[in-house]
Amino acid sequence: MTSDTARAHSPSALELDRRAYRRRRSQRSVLVAIASTLAFAAVAWLTVLNTPGWAQVQQSFFDPATALAALPRVWDGFLLNLQVLLISVVTVGVVGLTLALLRTLRGPVFFPVRALVAGYTDIFRGLPLIIVLYLVGYGIPTLLEQRISPVVLGVTAVTITYSAYVAEVIRAGIDSVHPSQRLAARALGLGYVQTLRRVVLPQALRKMTPPLMNDFVSMQKDVGLISVLGAMDAVRAAQAETSLAYNFTPYVVAGVLFVLLAIPTIRLTDWYTERLRRREQAGSIL
Repeated sequence: MTSDTARAHSPSALELDRRAYRRRRSQRSVLVAIASTLAFAAVAWLTVLNTPGWAQVQQSFFDPATALAALPRVWDGFLLNLQVLLISVVTVGVVGLTLALLRTLRGPVFFPVRALVAGYTDIFRGLPLIIVLYLVGYGIPTLLEQRISPVVLGVTAVTITYSAYVAEVIRAGIDSVHPSQRLAARALGLGYVQTLRRVVLPQALRKMTPPLMNDFVSMQKDVGLISVLGAMDAVRAAQAETSLAYNFTPYVVAGVLFVLLAIPTIRLTDWYTERLRRREQAGSIL
């Protein structure tokens, strides 16, 4: 009985051929990737690193001594950017979800609300963030006739701008859920809020997560624009260090900090997107 069971569960010849084909394709892909990387490195050496002006560029932008001297001040400014980012994540999520729910209200009586939300998202998806920073950073203090912290102004501007993007992502995720799911939930006696919370939003979350994570990556770098409000963030600190050292390396230091902040989220987004793709295409790969 044991030998019959083992033979019954052993892979067929066709399955063994498929596995061998996958291994050969994987090995070929690795070899092609190595060859293309070496070719790219050679081209970069010939076209960039081997040019006569590279030594001057390296001294002006990649000086290790200047980088180490500027790092403490740039790091202190970067912590301010992180503070604005962490607060903005919460405020953008709350405001964006509220706008999306208002945009998806059914019935003609809610048409003015839907129209206002649509106008809001159209305007602030079209306005560059730096213009919103100027309007908020210099308009609100003038209107209230009092000094306001750059952190508060920066969070306000980022929230106003990115809530429009996040609201549209959430709205698209809600609309992607088939109407039959709503009808089935209402037939079971669930109210509008219960249907959203228990049926619609959990299904929409899978579709919303990759674009929301991409918006988060974009917001991570855009918080560096709060320097226009006079905040001593990483960009403004790099500007101050550059003026003292007559060297642009502090800007590179600030850029590296922002890149290091974004890389984990980018990789997580790619992993989750690939996971969703494999789940949706399960069984369709040879």
